[in-house]
Amino acid sequence: MKWISVRGDRLVDDSGHPVTLAGVGLGGWMNMENFITGYPATESLQRAALRKALGEEGYTRFFDRFLTDFFDVEDARYLASLGLNSVRIPFNYRHFEDDDRPFELKEEGFARLDRVVRLCADAGLYTILDLHALPGRQNQHWHSDNPTHWADFWNQRHFQDRVVHLWEALADRYKDEPAVAGYNPVNEPGDASGEVIGPFYERLEKAVRAVDGRHVLFLDGNRYSSDFSVFDEPFANTVYTAHDYALPGIAAGSSYPGTTRGEYFDRSVVEETFLRRTEFMRRTGTPIWIGEFGPVYDGDPERDRSRLQLLRDQLDIYREYGASWALWTYKDIGLQGLTYARADSAYVRRIAPVLEKKARLGSDSWGGNDLQIRHILGPIEELFDKEFPDFEPFPWGRRSYIQTLVRNILLAEPLVGEFGRCFDGVSPAQAEELASCFALAACERREPLAEVLRTHQAGA
Repeated sequence: MKWISVRGDRLVDDSGHPVTLAGVGLGGWMNMENFITGYPATESLQRAALRKALGEEGYTRFFDRFLTDFFDVEDARYLASLGLNSVRIPFNYRHFEDDDRPFELKEEGFARLDRVVRLCADAGLYTILDLHALPGRQNQHWHSDNPTHWADFWNQRHFQDRVVHLWEALADRYKDEPAVAGYNPVNEPGDASGEVIGPFYERLEKAVRAVDGRHVLFLDGNRYSSDFSVFDEPFANTVYTAHDYALPGIAAGSSYPGTTRGEYFDRSVVEETFLRRTEFMRRTGTPIWIGEFGPVYDGDPERDRSRLQLLRDQLDIYREYGASWALWTYKDIGLQGLTYARADSAYVRRIAPVLEKKARLGSDSWGGNDLQIRHILGPIEELFDKEFPDFEPFPWGRRSYIQTLVRNILLAEPLVGEFGRCFDGVSPAQAEELASCFALAACERREPLAEVLRTHQAGA
């Protein structure tokens, strides 16, 4: 495969031909998320519950099989068959380092990453390496494996040192690998002060460039890849990445075109939002890469059709502005994935009681809602409006703050034990069979979504 680099406002290969990265994010693989595979709360809490329920052998066999079957050769070939050319690979630092042995890197994490980089390369797919969960937690929510609502990464030099050390090792390992398009070193940073992220990025860029001067850096803006005010002059060979989730694609009860939460959305509004989110890139003449975007699907036929239309409009806008993109996400248990574990699979049937309870309590931030617990949240919100009217905490204000604390922590954590008990009595061999439910051959393919991607890429 040819090397990718930045030339003006485009990515180009080493022949100078423009390259538009068009692909998916591999959420839920080396960085697990609750809505993707069905557990409550955070990955670390889920893993502890499964270790307790399955025992060490069952736990090991489950995850060895899961990490193999979730993305294998057929998955890479399927993505290539749609005309896609790239995969963003999120990973949790815990695959590479243990908290009780900081700076001691684990070869097995690199080996797992190597395997998927090679599978993708063999299928003609570039990869972008994405550190999605950092030691100390770089943002305030579950997807950084954060059991709290605090991002301590920005408060402790120790955590920052470990991330620089890990990226030096990753850069050294992949410095001669052109199939890796580049490095996305911090997913959705949430530096509440806004004072640490700039100096940290400067330090990280120098450290990586001392090892590897060739790969592209993909740097997310602050406030979950939405705020680029920290940046001044662009770094060389660097792409600044925005995430572009459109509200009608993720809000309960939305319609498109139509009104969502009191605001009307059509293609022009979606384009205006994209232009606002990518202003820094267009002003500085640097490439645009939308590192995450995409609607969720709730099974309502009309709403799902409208969300596919939203997706078509977003893809057309990206093409118009020469933007690269990575659709979130490739595989899950049915909310958003291009492919998903079947509802009648042994794994999904086993955790069905927890899925029902999570939905009822709205304990997942992504894809959940508070409709059945408004009698709890309403009085708390009213109290905050009365007593703390000026309280607007980072990153999304007091309503989101209350939702996080009540739904996604207070109500989610007690569910972890219930999730673990779903696996009581499961033998090691059965644990391995449950993990195999995520193999592509055992999954459904969201054909309407696949057709949108296939058709768009055919016209590229």
